[in-house]
Amino acid sequence: MGKKTLVAYFSCSGVTEGVAESLAKATGGDLFEIVPEEPYTAADLDWTNKSSRSTVEMNDPSSRPAIRSVVADMDGYDVVFIGFPIWWYVAPTIINTFLEAYDFSGKTIVPFCTSGGSGVGRTGEVLQALCPDSVSWRPVKLLNNVSTASMRAWVEGLNL
Repeated sequence: MGKKTLVAYFSCSGVTEGVAESLAKATGGDLFEIVPEEPYTAADLDWTNKSSRSTVEMNDPSSRPAIRSVVADMDGYDVVFIGFPIWWYVAPTIINTFLEAYDFSGKTIVPFCTSGGSGVGRTGEVLQALCPDSVSWRPVKLLNNVSTASMRAWVEGLNL
């Protein structure tokens, strides 16, 4: 890839982190972890508890959890891969925080995700609405248990 690439990701269990690391190697991109200002505990992630932090955030469309750090030179990137686990058939609301924090004008955005069992639902259209000025928005790609060869083939097929 000749374009400067960023692989930004949010991961609580390490699954999405592993995929992001492999993707950064496959693309030659820089890696950036989206770290919440207040880390999630196991209790926060208990999706069966209607009072858990993740459930409360996901049930509130205006929820925007704070992020601990910023991308040093977002303007310098042409392509931004954004990775996350699927929560309630969409991206966690911290991804909305990330997308709303930067100007993606002129950039290609490639969302990717991991999931313990659910599909991607309306994730792509929900996120794309937050970045209307990007040059190109690619479909969300579910990357569970993907081999290095399959990941490289997917990246090459994106024609970035």
